Amino acid sequence: EVRLVESGGGLVQPGGSLTLSCATSGFTFSNYNMAWFRQVPGQKCEMVASIGKVSDTYTYQESVKGRFTISRDNDKNIVYLQMNEVKPEDAAVYYCNVPGSGCPDTSDLIWGQGTQVTVSS
Repeated sequence: EVRLVESGGGLVQPGGSLTLSCATSGFTFSNYNMAWFRQVPGQKCEMVASIGKVSDTYTYQESVKGRFTISRDNDKNIVYLQMNEVKPEDAAVYYCNVPGSGCPDTSDLIWGQGTQVTVSS
């Protein structure tokens, strides 16, 4: 059974940092590109970053370039998102999944519970 368990969210001040983790199981992690998505209630989700199977390729949404870093550990089956210089507009529920998975509220695919990032001073 595929499982995606996001963690690491919380309250962060503007300009602060946070590291999100997504522990995966039930599939061959190293065979898949992985991505982080975020969704604000009532809005469509967006993919903020993706990483290749062996960390050979990266993509970032323009709004997070230079601030967020995606990484993965294929031995532990975990994908990370390092968030630096966090802005109020980064507040959302963050999810990990394979790129092209759609959005957690509309996709038929398996999603985790997400981890909430709140940005406030």
